[in-house]
Amino acid sequence: MNKFGTFAAKYWSGFICNGIGHHNMIARVMCSLPNEQVTEALAKLLELKAQLGTNDGKQTFVLKTPKGTRDYNPKQMAIREKVFSTIINCFKRHGAETIDTPVFELKETLTGKYGEDSKLIYDLKDQGGELLSLRYDLTVPFARYLAMNKITNIKRYHIAKVYRRDNPAMTRGRYREFYQCDFDIAGQYDPMIPDAECLKIVHEIFSELQLGDFVIKVNDRRVLDGMFEVCGVPADKFRTICSAVDKMDKLPWEEVKNEMVAEKGLSPETADKIGEYVQLNGATELADKLLQDDKLSQSKVALEGLADMKQLFEYLTFLGVEDKVVFDLSLARGLDYYTGVIYEAVLVQNQADTQVQQIEHCEPVGVGSVAAGGRYDDLVGMFDPKNRKVPCVGVSIGIERIFSIMEQRMEASDQKVRTTETQVLVATAQKKLLEERLKLVGELWKHGIKAEITYKKNPKLLNQLQYCEETGIPLVAILGEQELQDGVVKLRVVSTREEVAVARVNLIEEIKKRSCQS
Repeated sequence: MNKFGTFAAKYWSGFICNGIGHHNMIARVMCSLPNEQVTEALAKLLELKAQLGTNDGKQTFVLKTPKGTRDYNPKQMAIREKVFSTIINCFKRHGAETIDTPVFELKETLTGKYGEDSKLIYDLKDQGGELLSLRYDLTVPFARYLAMNKITNIKRYHIAKVYRRDNPAMTRGRYREFYQCDFDIAGQYDPMIPDAECLKIVHEIFSELQLGDFVIKVNDRRVLDGMFEVCGVPADKFRTICSAVDKMDKLPWEEVKNEMVAEKGLSPETADKIGEYVQLNGATELADKLLQDDKLSQSKVALEGLADMKQLFEYLTFLGVEDKVVFDLSLARGLDYYTGVIYEAVLVQNQADTQVQQIEHCEPVGVGSVAAGGRYDDLVGMFDPKNRKVPCVGVSIGIERIFSIMEQRMEASDQKVRTTETQVLVATAQKKLLEERLKLVGELWKHGIKAEITYKKNPKLLNQLQYCEETGIPLVAILGEQELQDGVVKLRVVSTREEVAVARVNLIEEIKKRSCQS
């Protein structure tokens, strides 16, 4: 606990016990601290207050979600479901099937797979049995699943929650509990064909979601390793230097270089050589240039990676997505299990979005990586007793960042979001017709119509119509004594207030027809 946390705890304890407190002093201390420290201190105060209880002996609960988590209201969930639907439809369009795995794994399954990020794994308390950890991503459990079930080829998608002991940044969609949407192709296939399909999927999803302009950065771990080798990086420092290079999308080169030298123990000369390469980007012409590079051409692994990169861009041209893809030597991806092509999709914030945020006086969503992935040919072999390898390539869609962007745009535009899919409300303008309403709504449900009734015996028609307008229900099926005698139902279009008498036997067909038109 920091100094303020200690002071705040003592202050609150004295306040509760004595019924008095130095409010001015606490206010001055809190105002002098950053918002994050104030929020953290207040949370500690609330927890302490709950532990101490109140004078009347009643238990007090701290009503908040754990740090790095959140609740979602119906409007937010409606947006999430729309995004999930778009992503799942894309995965299925490409022939993927789905699986599920446990939310926790054996600790040894996850250990040593994530490089410096391994410290972010949530370990569960030992209950006298197996040592377990919450899953950090969906890729390692997928590799374990393949090895355990001796599966050598599969195209699968998996959407589920993962957990990381990270520092949350809620406005940027960075949480401790969050969804991942993964698509992976496992199996022995010709080079770069599955890899190109993964990039095509990324292109399709972000084009359909219409979040704005985006670019897909690609690189190859073999090119990086070859670059480190010819620049003089010791082999045992490849992964740690790779982790430093991976920060170039957030930090200027000089800061990255300083980390390499001051923290990673690299010589300034070696760091400068790396800097000459990692600031390059382009497309297939960059691969051609690097193939002719005097130093890089001395590395066999780098040449293999560059040859595959040229092949990848050729396939991307056939698929019509090469205009959104850039070969970027600064892309490193810090996870240890990548062995070949790596990629990352980044939203490009345009000036119009920035102006909207300034006009609305809202905190801008951090525009950064919204999808990432790559090839990991050795991961399955780590779990197989005979080290049998199953080549894999995949991509993970950053659903939480996508949702943060869409949520903020919804709030800025005051866009109305429907939280239900109800097609029709069964209503009445007269009393004592509950039985008839129940019969009709039961008939609609039986035929697959999404319908509702109000839970009052004798509701007022005006209240029923207002409910439809508030919730976005497009149609109202109105019953009355005259309609029952004539064998019809009065169907009202809420948006236009148009009413038409429909024969009871034709009501299902009419609702379906009008629902398709809306």
